[in-house]
Amino acid sequence: MKRLDLYRHRLGNWLHSVLLMLLMAGLLGYLALILAGAEFALAVIVAVLALFWLNPLVPPAWLLQLFRARPLSRREAPQLYLIMDILAERAGLTRVPRLYFLPSPMLNAFAVGDRNNAAIALSEGLLRQLSLYELAGVLAHETSHIRGNDIRVLTLADLSGRVTRGLSMMGGFLFVLNLPLLIFSGVYISWIPILVMVLAPLVSDLAQLALSRVREFQADLGAAELLGDARPLISALLRMDRVGGNLLERWFLVEKPAEPSILRTHPTTQERVERLRSLDQDTLGPPRPGIESWLPL
Repeated sequence: MKRLDLYRHRLGNWLHSVLLMLLMAGLLGYLALILAGAEFALAVIVAVLALFWLNPLVPPAWLLQLFRARPLSRREAPQLYLIMDILAERAGLTRVPRLYFLPSPMLNAFAVGDRNNAAIALSEGLLRQLSLYELAGVLAHETSHIRGNDIRVLTLADLSGRVTRGLSMMGGFLFVLNLPLLIFSGVYISWIPILVMVLAPLVSDLAQLALSRVREFQADLGAAELLGDARPLISALLRMDRVGGNLLERWFLVEKPAEPSILRTHPTTQERVERLRSLDQDTLGPPRPGIESWLPL
């Protein structure tokens, strides 16, 4: 993948994200409109946007407490924080994201917060199974999410989806309640709004999943740029896919199921690895010291 191809890919991702967000906003606004009119629709959209802008006021520590995660100090994880210091500087973040320990055997990592105040949670399984080299790839991926404000975008999508489902349920209840009156009064029923009301939650959920996949691809490319090397993330993705599948098979005595692509929150590991392997040094920008020079790996 050449640098021009990367720019085109990023532009495509941006347009894709904008179109998906407009689709979700349109569904939400239309549902509110047919339920209670234009004023209610405007009020719903304003309320969702207000919750979105208030979201950064919630400290990441509060959210991570829901997962029983605890902070990792620099004394406990000096090498991980050294990696984070370099990644945060390269990403242009005003603060280095705080690291948290997640007591779970599953291989998982996620970021919360925004560019000004963020945290990254790493599961116990991830810390045990991945090498420091591979953990650098995971941390770069999460840092890329933070740099791109992906958490805020996905939060807005989640809020829109939840309100859409709530309005759809409300509309269905009101329709069933008033159906006898509508039938016996001879009022003409337009089935298009009803069809939209029924399908809106499904369409909104699918749009949210597609948006998540787009942002994951973008975070992968951003991670390779931050590291100046795609190999740490490639190695981490392959190990997580291999070990995660083994855990699932061992616990539930079944093979790892293959989900339809439209129902996945993340692209497949194969898709992500192939895209990362297509990057060349020209795409990643000027050569910069790799993580081998940061730490005695």
